[in-house]
Amino acid sequence: MLVSDFNYPLPEELIAQHPLADRAASRLLHVERSTGSFIDRKFRDFPQLLRPDDLLVLNNTRVFPARLLGRRAGARAQPVSKRNPAARDFLRGEVEALLTRQLDESGLAWQALVHPGRKIGVGERLFFGEHEELQAEVITRGKFGERTLRFAPVSDFFALVERIGHVPLPPYIARPDSAEDRQRYQTVFARDDPRGSVAAPTAGLHFTPEILQEIRQRGVQIAEITLHVGLGTFQPVRVEEVDEHKMHRERYSIAAEAAEQINAALAKKRRVVAIGTTTVRTLEHAAAQHVGPGARISPGSTETDLFIYPGFKFRVVGALLTNFHLPQSTLLMLVSAFAGRELVLKAYRHAVEQKYRFFSYGDCMFIE
Repeated sequence: MLVSDFNYPLPEELIAQHPLADRAASRLLHVERSTGSFIDRKFRDFPQLLRPDDLLVLNNTRVFPARLLGRRAGARAQPVSKRNPAARDFLRGEVEALLTRQLDESGLAWQALVHPGRKIGVGERLFFGEHEELQAEVITRGKFGERTLRFAPVSDFFALVERIGHVPLPPYIARPDSAEDRQRYQTVFARDDPRGSVAAPTAGLHFTPEILQEIRQRGVQIAEITLHVGLGTFQPVRVEEVDEHKMHRERYSIAAEAAEQINAALAKKRRVVAIGTTTVRTLEHAAAQHVGPGARISPGSTETDLFIYPGFKFRVVGALLTNFHLPQSTLLMLVSAFAGRELVLKAYRHAVEQKYRFFSYGDCMFIE
């Protein structure tokens, strides 16, 4: 199976650059696998599409401003007014680091994507913030700009990152991040404790407290899991054959209460509705650890590098709410595994014809 089998044409003007004023005003393409039919709806219709005995599973991770702008050692500090806030082009000596995965309990060692990364080698020192509040040393060097950074100790690393960091908007959003993004590139159900994502679980961005309340009033149970979205979201697939791609590891956790809810639903053959591809990967990886008949989830915290593409056998997820994904991406492959590649690409063609908004701040699709 070729990566190019998951390509599709997308006019640039359909890539959403800003969130809608109302989260729940997004459009929703309703896809029925059994009939292959499409229905154009609004996200506000979503609660009515759920069955009273469904279990809805959300990823409650919190995005933190993981994008740091600074300079290399020996480079003259540039006035902020001269810097490009979007960091698409760099003045001499400028550097950007996207923190993608925490590597130790101290919070000072991180896997990161560094730009421009070609000349930044092991042992080099980097300085971040207008007053160089954070300093880091490059510990290891990987491919495609991947680096391991170790930061100098500070009194409260995350508090400092919250203050000087930028919202890690995806590269297809061609503008600087703004104060609005701090609130809108975050789900309304994100928890403070499981902070650690460098990208939002974007299917969850459409929900409002009112929509969640309407879902509960229909009798639908809601469970929360946590997967910290990491480097795999940003890295393109650089191989020709799908099965040659290797996913980066991402940490997830499932609390005992959530595991009980999921197992009870599975035991009674109730439908599990996953909100987003990150939720799918978490549930299916956890289920794959169970030895024995049927599907079962154990509570705990670990990492997953599960790569879901056509041919994968789903054990937990019965319906999926997801945004529209980039061509030739692992996320599009996951959705194709769930609904079938031909049906998904047909649905994407329909979405393009009907001028749906694509990607993180775009519209969504409900597959059942």
